[in-house]
Amino acid sequence: MTASVWCKAIVLWVLILLLAIANGILREAVLIPMLGRFAGLIASGLLLSFLIFLVAAFAAPWYGRLDARIYWCIGAVWLVLTVIFEFGFGRLVQHKSWQELVEAYTFSGGNIWPAVLAMVLASPWLAARLRAHENPGGGTT
Repeated sequence: MTASVWCKAIVLWVLILLLAIANGILREAVLIPMLGRFAGLIASGLLLSFLIFLVAAFAAPWYGRLDARIYWCIGAVWLVLTVIFEFGFGRLVQHKSWQELVEAYTFSGGNIWPAVLAMVLASPWLAARLRAHENPGGGTT
């Protein structure tokens, strides 16, 4: 795998981060007041999952043809960066306790963050499959 692929993956993750921040602002300012906490959290999680997938889908041609395992590696890098950011920002900026941070990784009260993380991991591969960059056997075409 070339450095170019990793650079592209990092740039795309920064875009996803910016979309996630915008989604959080929308959630707190609009979705939760309009829908209530439970439905607002679900709507926000679904919206963010959709946005992550869109980024991956639009980026698939930018990567070029890659093997399936590379797409999974990109998703894994996105996932690791996301978790590091969440814990780092939560501890250092928001001064949340470890317990508060870990609670975000449970399905409770409308929180679907674990499902969003699954989308972070799987979206590069899913998008590549959708855009027909791979054959059913997982190799490149």
